[in-house]
Order: sequence, then C-alpha cells, then structure tokens
Amino acid sequence: MLEKVTFFIFAFIMFMILFFKLIRKKDSIYIYLVALNLVGILIRFVELSNKLEFNFILVSVCYIISVIIPFIIIVLELKKIFIPEMIATAKAKMFLKLGDNEKARKILIKFIEKHPDSCLSHKLLADIYEKEGKLEAAIDEYVLVVDLNKKDYDSYYEIALLLNRTEKSEEAQKMLESLLEKKPEYYKASELLGEILYDQDKFKEAATVYLQALKYNPDRFELYYGLGMAYTRLNDFQTAKEYYEKAAKINSMLFHAKVNIAQILLIAGEIEEAEERFIECLENKESEPDAYFYLAIIAMLKGEVDKAVSYVNIAIELDKRMYKRVCRQGIFAPIMDQVRKDKSRNHKYYLTNQEFKTRRYLDETISLINSMKSDGKKRDAKGDGKIIEINEREF
Repeated sequence: MLEKVTFFIFAFIMFMILFFKLIRKKDSIYIYLVALNLVGILIRFVELSNKLEFNFILVSVCYIISVIIPFIIIVLELKKIFIPEMIATAKAKMFLKLGDNEKARKILIKFIEKHPDSCLSHKLLADIYEKEGKLEAAIDEYVLVVDLNKKDYDSYYEIALLLNRTEKSEEAQKMLESLLEKKPEYYKASELLGEILYDQDKFKEAATVYLQALKYNPDRFELYYGLGMAYTRLNDFQTAKEYYEKAAKINSMLFHAKVNIAQILLIAGEIEEAEERFIECLENKESEPDAYFYLAIIAMLKGEVDKAVSYVNIAIELDKRMYKRVCRQGIFAPIMDQVRKDKSRNHKYYLTNQEFKTRRYLDETISLINSMKSDGKKRDAKGDGKIIEINEREF
C-alpha cells in the first residue's frame, strides 16, 4: 500500500509540472507527456480501486511513463536542454542528411514561430541558408542568436566570416575587434582579422594581431604561418622565414610554408639549401608543381639547362597553370622554345587569397633579383658602368 501511495504522490507532482509547462510553452510534446503520465496513473488507479496486484513489468511501465520519463525531462530542462528543441533539430538534421533542405528548413521555421528564443534552431537554420548561398539570410539568423546569447562567440565569428564573404570587410573587421575584446584567446577571430588586414595591405597591423593572438595560443601553427606571410610582404624575409619554420615544426604537413621557406632561401642566395628544401617539397602532391618550378630556376642559375627544361615540363605536366608562371620568369627565356605548352591536366590544390598573394610576391622578388643579376652581368661585359651589387641576404 505504501508503494502505491508513493507512486501516486510522485506521479501527481510530475503531472502538475508537465501540465503547467504545457500551458506555458504550448508545445505538442507536452501533450504526449501529460497523456503518458495519465495512462500510468489510471492503470495504477484501476489496480488500487479493484484491490488488484499487477505484475512487476506492468508496474515498472507505469513508473517509467508517469515518473521516470517526466523526471528526466525536467532535469534536462534545468540543464538548459529543451526537449522539443532537441526533437525538432534532430528531425531537421535527419532531412539534411537525406538531402531534403527544404523540409529541414520548414521544420525549423515552424518551430521558431513557436519558440523564437531557440538559439539552436536559429543556428541550424543559418547553416542551411549559408549552404544554399543565402548569406544575408544566414547573417540575420546569427544576429538573432547573438541577441539571445551575448556569449555565443562562435556566432559572432560566423557573422564576421559571412560579412567578409559578402565583401563587407569593414563591418567584419569591427565585429572581430569587438569579439577579441570580449574573448582575446579566440584564435580563429585573430586569424580572420589578420587575413582581412592583409587583404587591405595593412601588413604591420596584421602582424600585430597575430602576435597578440600568440600570447593566448602559442601552439597554433596558423598564427605563425600568418606572421610569415605578413613579414614576407614587409620584406623582412629573415623574420618571415623564422615564423614559417615555427609553423612547419608544429604542423609537419604544412608544405605551403615549406615552399615559402625555400623561396626565401633562394632570394637570399642560399641556393644549395633552397634546392634541398624544394626536393623535400616533392614529397607532397600539393607542393610538387611549385617545387619542380623552383628547381628549374635553380637549375638555370647553375647552368644546368637540360635539367631545367625537364623540371619545367614536369611542373607544367602536373599543373598547366605553371606555364604562365614560367613565362613571367625572364630566366627561362633561353629555353622557352623547349617548354611544352599543350597540356590539359590541372593540379588540384587550394591556396587562400593570402597564400596566393604571398607566393606571387615571392615569385616577383625572385624574378626581380634574377633580372638585376642579368642586367648587371651585361653591363659588366660591355664595360658601360659599375655593377650594382646586390646583397641578397639583406634584400
């Protein structure tokens, strides 16, 4: 008898809590929970009124649907886990996996109409809009998330990222600066802010951002790599090399940094070491075309013409875009008639805008140095003036 009284006390308490939640939140999930709770209470009431003794399994089911499930729901909500929200977003994610974005979007919009304060639903809806290319709509959803939760720093970052993608870099910069004031250790914000400043040719400011971020994230290779690119554009090649080295030490697969290191060694006139570095870069498919391209330059500098022709043609075979880079390097002028142009293969690798600009800048520097060397030799041979000596280690 005591057990039955205990059951009815707890079951009734759960019923009252669920009933008030139903009135307050007006969500269908609470209708089902209240109905289940009542089923359990009615079964035990029939047992009590007819002086029956139900078996253990039936009694356990009553406890589960009338006490345990409601109790779990209440505990989860106390921990800020909203069950209807979990169910709605789970359904939306299921349709997303099935490729039905429209159905997922409708589920979320319907849920948000009932629960406009659902951060999780707004974020998932923003993600859907972003994948569909509706960036302005995605930004609006993330703004709502930030309004609901001022400490959702990931949403701050997403807004800045999308603003930058929609060519609103100044707004993105302000958003990132505000985010870093609140959370200076958020390295992704520093990384993006550095990229934006780099694209604006504000290389000193970009370097300052990366250096500040390193105080909180000393092991992030992305920050060292960003510093390497910033100092490259500041013509401080030695410092750039040091940061590239640190980035590559943390991430041994960062072959783009290794290519840049080898380029700087080539600029500094350290040809043998540069050659060794470029040979190492042949181990990675992403850096292989670049490595062959620069090995060809080194071969030309050494007077190894046949080897240069071979390297150039391999680079173009791996990536037909290399042909234009070969044409831009005056050092290849003597062998252009042996360079194969008609290749259809395109090497698949991705360079960020900053990586592309840095690589192009180093290319132009190497080309300039080789051109100045060539001009100096011609003038010396003709005896028409002093040779301009280039201290390549300080260039």
